[in-house]
Amino acid sequence: MFKNRKFLASSITAAAVAISMGSVVSAEDATSFKDVAPQYKTAVDYLVSNGFTKGFSATQFGTDSNIKRADAAVLVAKAMGFSEKGNYADAGFKDVPSRAKWAVNALVEAKVVNGKTKTSFGSEDILNRNETAKLLANAGQLDVNNSVSKIEFKDVNSAFARYVDALVKSKITQGKTATAFGATDAVKRGELALFLHRGEKEVSQFDLFVMHTNDTHAYLDNTLYRATAIEGLRVANKNNLLLDAGDVFSGDLYSTEFKGEADVKIMNSLNYDAMTFGNHEFDLGSSAEGHKKLSEFVKAANFPLLSANIDFSKDLNFKGLQTKSYTITPKDSHIQNGTILNVNGHQVGVFGLTTEETPTISSTGAVIFNDYIASAKAAVKAFEDKGITKIIALSHLGYNDNVTFDNDLELAKQVKGIDIIVGGHTHTELKEAVVKNHFGEPTLIVQTGSNGANLGTLDVTFNVKGEVIVQKAELLPTNKDKYAANETIASILAPYKDKIDVIKKESVGVDAAIKLDGERADVRTKETNLGNLIADGMLAKAKELDPETVFAFTNAGGIRASIDAGDITVGDVLGVMPYGNSLALITLKGSEINEMLERSVDTLPEQSGAFLHISGLKFEFDSTKPAGSRVGKVEVKQGDTYVPIDPTKLYKATSNTFTAGGGDNYEVLKKVYAEGRVSEPGFVDYLMFIDYIKTLEKVEPKVEGRIVDISKK
Repeated sequence: MFKNRKFLASSITAAAVAISMGSVVSAEDATSFKDVAPQYKTAVDYLVSNGFTKGFSATQFGTDSNIKRADAAVLVAKAMGFSEKGNYADAGFKDVPSRAKWAVNALVEAKVVNGKTKTSFGSEDILNRNETAKLLANAGQLDVNNSVSKIEFKDVNSAFARYVDALVKSKITQGKTATAFGATDAVKRGELALFLHRGEKEVSQFDLFVMHTNDTHAYLDNTLYRATAIEGLRVANKNNLLLDAGDVFSGDLYSTEFKGEADVKIMNSLNYDAMTFGNHEFDLGSSAEGHKKLSEFVKAANFPLLSANIDFSKDLNFKGLQTKSYTITPKDSHIQNGTILNVNGHQVGVFGLTTEETPTISSTGAVIFNDYIASAKAAVKAFEDKGITKIIALSHLGYNDNVTFDNDLELAKQVKGIDIIVGGHTHTELKEAVVKNHFGEPTLIVQTGSNGANLGTLDVTFNVKGEVIVQKAELLPTNKDKYAANETIASILAPYKDKIDVIKKESVGVDAAIKLDGERADVRTKETNLGNLIADGMLAKAKELDPETVFAFTNAGGIRASIDAGDITVGDVLGVMPYGNSLALITLKGSEINEMLERSVDTLPEQSGAFLHISGLKFEFDSTKPAGSRVGKVEVKQGDTYVPIDPTKLYKATSNTFTAGGGDNYEVLKKVYAEGRVSEPGFVDYLMFIDYIKTLEKVEPKVEGRIVDISKK
């Protein structure tokens, strides 16, 4: 059962070890019942110390007393980790006393037990050994061989033979003699204690297999292989979930052209259980339609969209779509703080979080982002108030992103009660789960990387307290070398792929003489030839509109790919600039330019989407100096020469509307925008780029020393 999986008990407190491993209880927890013989003592201690049952009195456990079906249901339900506070479907039995109703409902929902008729559970009937075998075999999900109809015990009929066989093979019980099981004999409380203690690993622990994706960015061609992987894993792992941690939008051409339509159809076909919003889900907010495409995605999804810290109420596109609740997802609800997922009778709470940085790095409009720590604490409390102890945070905060805003490590540190954080945003490939133990019990953090390259899997075991005690995490590459293509997904993708293939093949009529470098690690840390070329094109267009424009700047986060040498296609260009950002004209003081450039290099040597590529401007900086004091010489181009910038002078510049509005935490640009020093003529970036390179005699841009780190000279 635990092959190749990691036990976490050694990394949590000693008290938690004793509980989670269920082996030995402390002396003060030992029972003082006078009717418990030595052979029963450990088993009775196990039940009592875990709160599964009490004695008849301070001195009597009732070891030799028969147990009724209703009372046995309560005991087994508690041993399985079900809660009296849980919300379980009414099984419809008329004879179940109130004290046991929740337990019977939970066991029926989990397909552990049935009634004697549609309306009668047989609550007052005495449980016999045959019935106990079936009950425990189902509760423990034992390997039941349905072909077994006859065993060595002569008193076990064909209806119960396979269950008795499973219990005996699991060493939970044995016959009363070599040929008699005691099939119809009443089960005593002491006997049931023994059975539950012996079957602790099977009955009192819950296995959950979580499959997860994040930051897929509309890279849909590999979903054919992801689907095959998911299909096989679901067969092999009965208790499974499929979750997505956001950023479905913005990236590959499928998003540029279809804006989430193809993605949601595929996600519906793959039967995702839940998704949270990524920051890029809000990239279209500044378009004429605002967040209409995102709202259409939400409406089309057959799974809940989760975020406990986003308020959509002021954006009319989402009118009637958000329910700020933590419930089993109703059919008429699309966006929830959290949802309760029923995994074969076990309830798992899942809530969403989206980075508070989103308003500064995307176009959120009227959508409000609230404090993630307070929102997470409220989510955990809401689930725990409902008796749910298995809790997953579906997070688009980033694994180790700027803690000034938020990240998963800080979430695990600040919020008690989260068992698993399924993360996204930073494109981090966590090949193993990161385990944090800030509150004496483990919180696991996982993330897959980006662009759908991997399917993440996390195989965990919860103990009866809802604590993870065993785990194994893996990243499975989802490509044609590993998996066959799924025909259903292929048929869904086909009409979209046909259109994309046509677009990708359309030449812009220009060849690149050399590779144009848009590699993430390069454009986010230094000057590149592609960054220069893009900025040059923006400046050329701006000069057409206002000849007094002297320089251009654009953020590295808007450059998403390289272009190889050779024929440049429309698809190549759209792959580089997938967001459809528009041109902005800006007036800046020389001192504001200095402040802006300080922000551009303040995180180096770490990669940053805020790093600027420039044209008509050049500057030097020292990355060894403190952030905010790195920029030295700054020069602006006048004619064919560069001259020092004047801190008091006003300069006309151009950028994209995202950066010009203060995106990527450019506070100085946010101020400039608020003062009305930005205009938006409406030209789209990739079209400007295509128009510009068509004017060039040869597309062979170079790194020219526009941005120089003097510490590396």
